[in-house]
Amino acid sequence: MIQEFQVRVLPVVASNEQNIRQYVAEEKGIDARTINAVRVLKRSIDARQRTIFVNLTVRVYINEVPQDDEYVTTHYGDVSSKPAVIVVGEGPGGLFASLRLIELGLRPIVLERGKNVRDRKIDLANIGKMQRVDPESNYCFGEGGAGAYSDGKLYTRSKKRGSIEKILNVFCQHGASTSILADAHPHIGTDKLPKVIENMRETIIRCGGEVHFQTKMTRLLIDADTVVGVEAVNLQTGAEQTYRGPVILATGHSARDVYRYLAEAKVEIEAKGIAVGVRLEHPSQLIDQIQYHSKQGRGKYLPAAEYSFVTQVDGRGVYSFCMCPGGFVIPAATDKEQLVVNGMSPSNRGTQWSNSGMVVETRPEDVGGDENDPLRVMHFQEQLERACWQQANMKQTAPAQRMADFVNGRLSYDLPKSSYAPGLISSPLHFWMPKQISRRLQEGFKKFGKMSHGFLTNEALMIATETRTSAPVRIVRDRDTLQHVRIHGLFPCGEGAGYAGGIVSAGVDGERCAEMCAQYTSTLRNME
Repeated sequence: MIQEFQVRVLPVVASNEQNIRQYVAEEKGIDARTINAVRVLKRSIDARQRTIFVNLTVRVYINEVPQDDEYVTTHYGDVSSKPAVIVVGEGPGGLFASLRLIELGLRPIVLERGKNVRDRKIDLANIGKMQRVDPESNYCFGEGGAGAYSDGKLYTRSKKRGSIEKILNVFCQHGASTSILADAHPHIGTDKLPKVIENMRETIIRCGGEVHFQTKMTRLLIDADTVVGVEAVNLQTGAEQTYRGPVILATGHSARDVYRYLAEAKVEIEAKGIAVGVRLEHPSQLIDQIQYHSKQGRGKYLPAAEYSFVTQVDGRGVYSFCMCPGGFVIPAATDKEQLVVNGMSPSNRGTQWSNSGMVVETRPEDVGGDENDPLRVMHFQEQLERACWQQANMKQTAPAQRMADFVNGRLSYDLPKSSYAPGLISSPLHFWMPKQISRRLQEGFKKFGKMSHGFLTNEALMIATETRTSAPVRIVRDRDTLQHVRIHGLFPCGEGAGYAGGIVSAGVDGERCAEMCAQYTSTLRNME
């Protein structure tokens, strides 16, 4: 017999299967000897009161052994002789688009400007060690995209656009822990995700698809408002190559050269709002103490605590973003003369710091410039990142300020220890950051300090600047076909096209673009 129960237990009970089994047996009056296995289906922490509980949905196997798999397996067949689809970019949008294309009987040809997920590591290390950013291989460009080495969080607020469960199951099939299927806020971890990404690439190649690294799209091949392929350059050899087929364009939120090319080629795009601010870093123990209402912090059985804040200041949202408990702050610039920061967490979330983006909603009308220029928000991003780099002595040593000093308009004469590897330089962020950003952050922090006693503190550190929260451009597409509004056979996809915000939503959008592309190719074949 298989039964499912919802139980509310203390963290020590939820910490292992044996304890859960014992609890269920006592609570439900079942002979513990008859329970062969317990599988946790859903897990969430309720920390609203002083006594913390873990809510579990469990499947209990009584007098039988589990026969069902922990995750749903997707079959990927041989597509080596099938029609080709060009997928530009191998972040989550491109990866999930490629895998879904294989499911649907099409052959993905993936073009990725950066290096494979292992070789990227060397270039990432050089940012900290040598203060050098490789414009083709960095925290944003390369196999796995911006998500590969910037945390691997897998939750999304978007429930409307497709199956989140499918995305999580595909990750599990490629080596991710099945805990992501149960956790309220699933997280693979920046140390585990690269192997999962490698396995996904191997599936693509094993099934007859192609993956070309250090291969950069230079232009779309357009014939009478229809995309028939792309031109690309091999960055190692300089050789130019042509790839033919419809195009799923999944280039990520930082491929500014793609946005510039589209604007020059008169491909319809529009300016899109972003969020701009800083990385805010606290000692993780302090966040644990605040969130778990205990001087002891998380204790032995609880994970590093998370937080989420949101408020309005003068008609714009001020909120926490991409919270990384027990994580690091990382340098996320994609070119010379710019400084950008982001956050990530390893799977164990075990560092002594917790960080989050603290950002202000920024709309196109807030940034000035020509109203008709679709790149005006991108130009604003670039100006702020360059200003930040100048404040950092033209290196990757980030400008930083203690949180309470910033709120009170004071210079920080010294800085606490930080996870940011390239190093920090004390800087008056309140003075040089755009006033509409700094003023709203100051007011937002005051509100958050009242909501959560101890949060507004000089133990916390603001590190500038967080600008890559989403794409500053939307590549306009038809709501039903997901094709570009004018150009047939072009499927703008994921975060870079302005239709996703994170790994899961980009994966969902990748699958949807693949499905629409399959419909498109089927129509073309029927017309022939």
